[in-house]
Amino acid sequence: MTPTLTGLRRTLRRAPLVALIPLAALMLLLATGPGPLRAAAAPETVLNRGLDATLVVLSDDDDAAFLGSAVLWGDGTVIVTADHVLKGRRRVLVQDRHGRFVSAEVTARDPVRDIAILRIDEPVFGKGLTPADVLPGLGDEVYAIGAPLEIEYTVTRGIVSATARQVEAHVPVLLIQHDAAMNPGSSGGALIGSDGRLYGINTRIADGSRLFAGISYAIPAQVIARFIAGELAPVRDLGLTVRPVTARIARALGLDTAAGVLVDDVAQGGRGWRSGVEAGDVLISLDGQPIRRPGDLSLLLAGVSGDKAQLVIRRDGVEVSLLLDLTDTTPRLSLSDGARMAAKVDHYTWEKLGIFLDDAGRRVVRVSRSSPAYRAGLADGDEIVAVNGEPVREGVMPDTRIDGPVLLLVRRNGGRTMHVMVDPWTNVLPDVPLGGANALDPAVSVF
Repeated sequence: MTPTLTGLRRTLRRAPLVALIPLAALMLLLATGPGPLRAAAAPETVLNRGLDATLVVLSDDDDAAFLGSAVLWGDGTVIVTADHVLKGRRRVLVQDRHGRFVSAEVTARDPVRDIAILRIDEPVFGKGLTPADVLPGLGDEVYAIGAPLEIEYTVTRGIVSATARQVEAHVPVLLIQHDAAMNPGSSGGALIGSDGRLYGINTRIADGSRLFAGISYAIPAQVIARFIAGELAPVRDLGLTVRPVTARIARALGLDTAAGVLVDDVAQGGRGWRSGVEAGDVLISLDGQPIRRPGDLSLLLAGVSGDKAQLVIRRDGVEVSLLLDLTDTTPRLSLSDGARMAAKVDHYTWEKLGIFLDDAGRRVVRVSRSSPAYRAGLADGDEIVAVNGEPVREGVMPDTRIDGPVLLLVRRNGGRTMHVMVDPWTNVLPDVPLGGANALDPAVSVF
């Protein structure tokens, strides 16, 4: 028999106040429901261990410019980061959260897969993280550690959104997708589980997004381990520009199904050209495995162990089998006895720095737009007041032979003065947004 609302009110009026507390709790639970269960957060010791093994990467020069994040691996003498963090450098500084820093040498890199390996002589930061030998599960809780927006040693939490996501068709890597917050500066940092194992290295956010939009990607630790062990062959460039065969393209070509990839262009001299691939061919399979979309082609190519593969194409309505030649297409450089390697410039003049002065030798008439002076902030019309702290007398510019960084004190229109550091030897490059999308046609992939 169901009690009436009037009977319940009568019971509540007679009951002591203390006795009502359990009843109130029960009613609150019934009203709100049990709610979703959330996994317990990782222990603080696990997160501190991850922070201790996460490093900040800086340029190895007087600027010590921020570049990104990195992770200690194994015995602590190996450091892993995303290759795009280094911007082509061969040596960088790495710093831990305790303020210790050391110069590290770049010993291996894979620009296509976006992996770089650095080494230091001694494990000055301690041991590295233990790489996981399995992928995380869908929905597993993960933590991203790095320096987003240059905010060093930051931890964010999320879950695994997908365990095998191919983001760029020409890159044969299935990334871990997660929703732990990442921003520029997070690249190269660690993705760890609640047990502290290293699941991967964070590499990018959603393409086209400069700030976090709920989608982050990490290179799995298993891929990095294979690269360190020398088991990953370089990604082979076929010299092909391809697009997926859509239903509309399939109808136009008289194909039964919308599968395969259509060749837009073949670079002369490339592997595809040498093997007989032509624009207009539809790639169907490689070594017996079907090519349904452009991403399949790169993944299948990565699995070819030798220098030959059987490529089946459709041309003029007929299937044709081609022997794909995957041998190296890059000519080897050999220097003749009289040839010399390009030497580093050891000094400059004002004109070679791109600075053109008036007859009095103090006012900047023009700054070359491609010069290090322009990149440093020098502008047309600036009046040079001092060079490296030495006042400039009219008609006399000190140090016409410039063999080191130059600190200019300049006066701008309106009388405001400011310092400009011009250093043509610096390896600090301007930051530009990076993305894998083709701005003209997002459907097009280049192999």
